[in-house]
Amino acid sequence: MAQVRPMRADARRNRERLLQAAAVAFAEHGEGASLDDIAKRAGVGTGTLYRHFPTRQALLEAAYLGRIEAIAARAGVIAAERAPGEALVEWLNELAVGMIEVRGMKALLGTAVTAGGSAVDTACGDCLRSAARRLVRAAREEGTLRRDVEPIEVLRLVHGVATAAEAADGTDGTDGRSVRRYLALVWGGLRA
Repeated sequence: MAQVRPMRADARRNRERLLQAAAVAFAEHGEGASLDDIAKRAGVGTGTLYRHFPTRQALLEAAYLGRIEAIAARAGVIAAERAPGEALVEWLNELAVGMIEVRGMKALLGTAVTAGGSAVDTACGDCLRSAARRLVRAAREEGTLRRDVEPIEVLRLVHGVATAAEAADGTDGTDGRSVRRYLALVWGGLRA
């Protein structure tokens, strides 16, 4: 069995600097931010960037993993405070607003909910799908959600809601008005 060597201290520092620079660049320019610019901001060469993150997708996932895990964890908090159907709708609202607030996250989550997307089997996709499964299952058992609705369908719909709300409100759709309106319309079709 091959033994995994721990990352050298300088490599860890470079990785952290790259993640910090990527978060800033993605916030400013979205998922299309220049990787060369990210490497320059981090004070490393592009070769170092690609050693740590072989693809743009890998860098996006690493930069947003903490934020996505926090959104996924909110599912449990909300479920403890609300009835299952209400919890599902509130969590979907937070997820949609998060996709609009954090530029680049919507693109990343789009691949996480698209069949054959590279993020489907990553930590980002896994934690969101797990949270959605728990909430969907509870809402179906409660009888507020149609029994034929699948968790991946709900995630795809919320991705569409975020896209529509962003188009309706411009890039600053984070007040949630359009998100709540569109989710209410979608929920009407999902209700049992």
